[in-house]
Amino acid sequence: MPDLFTPLRVGAITTPNRVFMAPLTRCRAGDEHLANALMAEYYAQRASAGLLIAEATMAMAGNSAFWREPGIYSADQAAGWKLVTDAVHAAGGHLFLQIWHGGRACHPLLNGGVQPVGASALAIAGDEVLTPAGKQPYVVPRVLADEELPGIVAGFRQAAEYAEMAGFDGVELHGANGYLLDQFLRDGTNQRGGQYGGSRENRARLMFEVVEAVSEVWGSDRVGLRLSPLNSYNDMIDSDPIGLATWLAGELNQFNLAYLHLMRGDFFGQQQGDVVTPVRAHYQGVLIGNMGYNPEEAATALAEGKLDAVAFGTAFLANPDLPARIKAGAPLNAPDPATFYSPGPEGYTDYPVWRA
Repeated sequence: MPDLFTPLRVGAITTPNRVFMAPLTRCRAGDEHLANALMAEYYAQRASAGLLIAEATMAMAGNSAFWREPGIYSADQAAGWKLVTDAVHAAGGHLFLQIWHGGRACHPLLNGGVQPVGASALAIAGDEVLTPAGKQPYVVPRVLADEELPGIVAGFRQAAEYAEMAGFDGVELHGANGYLLDQFLRDGTNQRGGQYGGSRENRARLMFEVVEAVSEVWGSDRVGLRLSPLNSYNDMIDSDPIGLATWLAGELNQFNLAYLHLMRGDFFGQQQGDVVTPVRAHYQGVLIGNMGYNPEEAATALAEGKLDAVAFGTAFLANPDLPARIKAGAPLNAPDPATFYSPGPEGYTDYPVWRA
């Protein structure tokens, strides 16, 4: 049976191990949303991951949800990301870019006063967003008309083209955590009628259209998709998350993706259930698990055939040499949440590597 250090064929590439790095928003791209030399250093430090999945990156201008997150909607941004991909490749790594639209999680103070858009006119409740004016409540989004959705698909397609220009090995579509594609997918935030609302087939339509468009740019074997059927982050819920995940797993087989990246739980513990087992039973491709796995549990999941790889989040943030530490049974650095989103190298590129 495979273990964490067995190579894995992931679509068009072969990874040297199955210790992947999950996409982690770090807000080091500045007000112009440009990837830079500091980010290149950060990702290159972690190039021993079987696969690096770069952080949520804006597919379209004017949709900032984190203030200083990167974008991939211009040639300048592609050039900034080329610094990163060149550094990772020089260090022997593989790097996919997670492309993303924040939808209702965006805020006017981050986007020149422009109202965010969403599947339905429902604001995120129970949380606030960090802006230049401090933390602010989320606002009610403007509902995207059906006629506008081809423009969203085109925006993702163009982002995929810029990602190819930037030298990535592939892209991951962010269909999780309450952002735009997820807002259409789950019935707690999609209360629209028409061909993009109501049934599962209609709610998944936008996501599938984006998958098809991006696959036309890259080839589907260099496209991944991230889902979080249970996660209530960004005030999300679905009336039947296990049923939705099971259905999606079967439907996604038609796309021949590089992988499906599945978040197994809920950050806030509000929704419970096992999504991994039904997805594994119905999805025929590479399945990456994510959310709270320690190395021991990850190894067991691989040995039992539940997953093909595991994406580690904050453990990789704090341990640039995570695969080597796991292999040696070495202690792990503790992450510092106070520096997750702060500017500069502190808590970003200054975590120590392990010395035997």
